[in-house]
Amino acid sequence: MINRRSIITSAALGAVSALAIMAGGTITVHAANKELKIGFVGVTSGAAAAWGTSNVRSMQTRAAWINETGGVKIGDETYDIKIVTFDDQKDPKRAIAGMEKMAQEGIHYVVGPNVDDGAAAVRPVAESKGIIYFPYAFPKELYTPPASNAVLGMIANYQSAPAIYKYLMENRGVKKIAFVAANESDPLSQRDGGVAAAKAVLTPIVLQKPDLLVLSGVAPGNAPLLIRAARELGYEGLISTETAQDAKVLEEGAGELANGFISVGGASTPEIASDTMKEFVDRYTKMFGEYNDESNTKVYALEYIIETLKVNPAAIDNVEEFKKAIDTFSAPNPYLKQDAKLTYVGMTSFGQKRQLSVPMVVTEYRDGKFETLFVAQVD
Repeated sequence: MINRRSIITSAALGAVSALAIMAGGTITVHAANKELKIGFVGVTSGAAAAWGTSNVRSMQTRAAWINETGGVKIGDETYDIKIVTFDDQKDPKRAIAGMEKMAQEGIHYVVGPNVDDGAAAVRPVAESKGIIYFPYAFPKELYTPPASNAVLGMIANYQSAPAIYKYLMENRGVKKIAFVAANESDPLSQRDGGVAAAKAVLTPIVLQKPDLLVLSGVAPGNAPLLIRAARELGYEGLISTETAQDAKVLEEGAGELANGFISVGGASTPEIASDTMKEFVDRYTKMFGEYNDESNTKVYALEYIIETLKVNPAAIDNVEEFKKAIDTFSAPNPYLKQDAKLTYVGMTSFGQKRQLSVPMVVTEYRDGKFETLFVAQVD
């Protein structure tokens, strides 16, 4: 007796046989691409969420683009890129847990963390588990010998700050500068009571009437509170920071009071952006419904990882091989118009190449968007 399963099986085999005959008696099966996991450990919630969210969205946008166009060939294999993320909530203990998770999943390349204490906390795990990580954090000891597993993903404050101050002294007449260090207390991380707390911090500084008020290391969620407080206290001078910011957050939290705020922007401007960068922005915007200028910088980390692996495929499972490629690595920069190159820098700051070469773009916030002040480079 012939049952239903037999009929279905026979029909399926018949269909395969017919395909085989049509193809000259052979069946060609295309093997699926291998999977290359790249990790992210950083902050995607709280006052500093914009920093990590920009990282994650940049990675996801670029990975989807690569996979859509057939994957990336590294050595003899072709890979689809999978982004594995972990929100450390700006907590060093969670950052350690996130890095340990990456190690458990066999991930050797991780973008983040986004803050100093998190980047320092994960160093032992990264070094013991064979992980190269790309922090957006500034402690020099992470990048100077004997440390060798961290690669700075952006321009550091001690690199951008002198350039900003020099520009403002020469072009805006700045002579007197006051600094406000980042305050991590709860009031500044909350909307309620935030302005009152900010005014308490700023009042003695505003009374000194500096030409420039520097909000050192200020998180995107806290910047509008401090800017609003300074302006409401009567401060009329320039305000700046060495960290990247979010135009939407500034607009929502400070509005016109944020006009003239100077910060480090994304590593691109309309004048130097290539068609590839413009397509990246378009794809990012379509995927997430908005765009963060800082992603002009954050797009680079994944690109550097992939291009370095292409130069030395043995580094797929061995970060020591990745390190060997760093000193002489060079590849075309797809995101700039001119004949720019992707290279590792950092010799002046760290005594070894442990920094991604991205343009230093300094911007001024004006009516909901960032305008470029100047562009520079570090070595």
